[in-house]
Amino acid sequence: MADTGTGRAFVGSFTSDGGRGVTAAAVDTATGALTVQGAASSVPNPSFLAPAGGGLLYAVSETQDGAAAAFDITGAVPRLIGPAVRVGGDAPTHLALVGGHVITANYGSGSVSVLPVRASDGGLGAAAEVLEHRGSGPSRDRQEGPHAHQVKQDPTGQWVLSVDLGTDSVRICALAPDTGTLRVHGETVLPPGRGPRHLAFHPAGTHAYVLNELEPTLTVCRWDGETGTLEAVGESALLPQDERAQSYGSGLVLAHDGRFIWAANRGHDSISVIALDGSPEKPELVTTVGCGGRWPRDIALDPGGRRLYVANERSGDVTWFDIDSGTGVPRRAGSIEAPAASCVVFA
Repeated sequence: MADTGTGRAFVGSFTSDGGRGVTAAAVDTATGALTVQGAASSVPNPSFLAPAGGGLLYAVSETQDGAAAAFDITGAVPRLIGPAVRVGGDAPTHLALVGGHVITANYGSGSVSVLPVRASDGGLGAAAEVLEHRGSGPSRDRQEGPHAHQVKQDPTGQWVLSVDLGTDSVRICALAPDTGTLRVHGETVLPPGRGPRHLAFHPAGTHAYVLNELEPTLTVCRWDGETGTLEAVGESALLPQDERAQSYGSGLVLAHDGRFIWAANRGHDSISVIALDGSPEKPELVTTVGCGGRWPRDIALDPGGRRLYVANERSGDVTWFDIDSGTGVPRRAGSIEAPAASCVVFA
């Protein structure tokens, strides 16, 4: 029987570059098509979003005086729950909901902040902790100090990982839910000068893949959720050797069955298709396909695992692709206008 249902997607954007804020869209699950329902421009630069249960959505405000905000998404247009809350760091680029708290990665100040979620309405309280990263990397322009770029909970739920572009490392922390404090458990040093940006786990929970921004590569890591140990064991190219100049990795997702990785490349304006059929430690570049626009800042896999959605920041669109289940190769299926788009999530 054909799938004729509907879902919802939300698009983050840079209002400073003409974005609409947080845009809500209906998803036709049969075709993948998006239909814009409305947008909330009440928070500047909501560049990354995190959906939660109970009709809630959280957003960073990527500004110098960084903030985070909560939205009620039960209606057609997202509704802000209370004012945005300062995170105590500059330019937050990512956030995750962990243990009743929203945790943000603050790129500008190189820190991670923990904000409690109110049980009454899902709104955010003042930051319970701001954990400062330390260190630098060999790139004088981009790695003069720490630049936390992503926070992510591991599959066991025990650990919070923060990926730092400036220090070429990933920190593993434990969150105390009752106090909202983070304890640094360990730090994994990655190859120098790569500029790690985002991390994704293999569905089996035994491996993680770190997408690098300053070099078009993917760092392969083993992950032990019992001990909270991340170990770099290899590296894979995102692009052919002669196409690597002026390309910057941005987002990655894994297939639900663990057979493929898809990574977005800004500058090259493409999606890399990487196969994991042989081994989770031996990614193989299959091909690259055009991203459908310019400067793909983020990519997302739909809940059914059949389509990829790409937020093309500089061409101002969200483009979706049907995925060939046998080869993993995406085929462009449609797009909508989305000025200064920065991310796509589903709820």
